[in-house]
Order: sequence, then C-alpha cells, then structure tokens
Amino acid sequence: MKSFKPRHLLAALLATTLPLATHAAEPKEVRLDYAYYAPTSLVLKDQGILEKRLAADGIAVKWVFSQGSNRSLEYLNGGSIDFASTAGLAAVLSRANGSPVKTVYIASRPEWTALAVPKDSSIKTLADLKGKKVAATKGTDPYLFLLRSLHSAGLDKGDVEIVHLQHPDGRVALERGDVDAWAGLDPHLAASQLQAGSRLLYRNVDFNSYGVLNVSDKFLKEQPQLIGKVIAAYEEARQWTIAHPQQTAELLAKEAKLPLEVAKLQLSRTDFSNPQPGAEHVAALKAAAPILLDEQLVRPGTDVAAVVDQLISPQLAAGVIGQPVAKAEQ
Repeated sequence: MKSFKPRHLLAALLATTLPLATHAAEPKEVRLDYAYYAPTSLVLKDQGILEKRLAADGIAVKWVFSQGSNRSLEYLNGGSIDFASTAGLAAVLSRANGSPVKTVYIASRPEWTALAVPKDSSIKTLADLKGKKVAATKGTDPYLFLLRSLHSAGLDKGDVEIVHLQHPDGRVALERGDVDAWAGLDPHLAASQLQAGSRLLYRNVDFNSYGVLNVSDKFLKEQPQLIGKVIAAYEEARQWTIAHPQQTAELLAKEAKLPLEVAKLQLSRTDFSNPQPGAEHVAALKAAAPILLDEQLVRPGTDVAAVVDQLISPQLAAGVIGQPVAKAEQ
C-alpha cells in the first residue's frame, strides 16, 4: 500500500495559511470516534493505521464509539474526543448554536438516510405522514432529512409526531409498529430493508449531507500538524476502502454484527471519491440553511451561510491531498 507523506506540502501550507496558529506541544494521546455510518473510521481503527503513523511521536490513540452525529458532537464539545465523525449538516447546526466546531475533511458522500415505513404500511406518499408518528434522532442528518422532506410536501414538524430515539431504537420502534415511519440511518436502515422488508417511502440524495471529520477551533489552532497526520491516515484508509470493497463490507458486517449483504447495500450507496472540503460541499450545506431557520433550530436572524463558511476549513486537507484551495473557500 502506498503511504502518504505530505509533510513538505503541509509545512508550507501551515506557514502561509495558518500564520496565527498558536501551536501547542503535541499531546500524549489523540482521541477519535469510530462509527458504523463512517466506514473509513472502521478501516482506520482495524488496521492500526494511525497508531503506526504516530508511534514515532510517542502519541497513543484512543477510540470512542459514536451511535450518531449528536453523540459524536456531544463528545467533541464535551472534550472527550478530539476528532468527531458526523454528518455535515449536523456540524452546521452545532456551530450555528454556538459550538466551536470546524470541519477539516470529507470522509464520504453517502446516501445514508431515507424515510422508511413497514412493508405492509398504507402510507404511500409524504403527505400521508400527516398526523403520524415518525422516529428520528434529533440533531442528526436523518432528523434534518425528515424536516426537509416534510417541507417539500408542504408540511412541517408540527404536522407529525416526532418520536426522539437513537438510530438503533428507531429501527426497533418501526419494526414493532410503535411508530408509523422512521428517518433511518445506515447500516440500520439497510438492515431493516433486507431483514424486515421495510420499505423506503422517500429518498433524496440531495437531502443527505456529507460524512465529515470535525475538530474544535482550539484544537485546529494548537495542533495543525497532528490534524494533518490524522487526515493523512484517513486518506490511507479511504484509498484502501476504494480498492477493497469486499474486505470493507466484511469489516463493516463484522463490526456492526450485520449480514454481509446489509453491509454491501450500505456501501453501494456511499461515494468515497471527493475528500477535500470545497465549493461543492459548501454549496450543499448552504442549500440546507433555510430549514434550520424555518424550523427554529437556530436563533432567529442567524446567518447560516456565514456559519457554513466559518465551519469549513479546507487548508489542512489540501496540504495532505495536494489540491489548491480556492480563494473563495478560505
């Protein structure tokens, strides 16, 4: 496997794009989350890629499991992890509400969420959800997907009864008949489709935001070199994932305790090809801004577009991947 050695690019970039950084001594331990909705995090952890890269620096690696973006951001904002794997729009929401979150890398472009109903449900359209119970995990991509989907049908969250459950519990509630629909997240969604026959009521890849890697403002300022090393490790894991789809599916199935066909379904709707934060990602997140205001998920008057600009920090990924950063994105 080819190893990434972007030290010269990263050093030059830090000198020119982060002149105000207050570098601190490297920590003795770096803490990252891993999640079933973030397959490259599983590869990174399973192969010990980061551990090998940081061994010479005497830095240990600690892994923390995340069930969803809300938990991941809680861990990051609470100081128990340094790197958080989340949906892009969840990171926007977190920053808009005052959390010092920075997105430094794009892990994937998944279609990981859709609205599901039981296989024998009489619900056929989004309009049929009016007055129904819908399970969702607040502060995550599926929750925001649900709100955007409702809006596209002329409804809002007041037209349904949202039952706030973590992703695995939402699946259970759907299959037990405790709710009428569920804003699901892979791999739980794929598993429910294949194992329980759950039907996808509504899909829209444009309402799925990117899988991103986040750090805090403080960590970005103090540890740019370390962040660059973590991004380089993620790049190694990403390229391995692309080159080894069968092994990646087997790993996901093993870690999430799922049948192999479920893992393959999840991975079949995940694109790993565009890891550097850029104009495409900014535009997609800005397109979702109105829902945050319309549903009063952020303070009235919040400039969500400006929040997106503050959130996305592409320079370190550019140093690793070797692509220039456009002026408008800096």
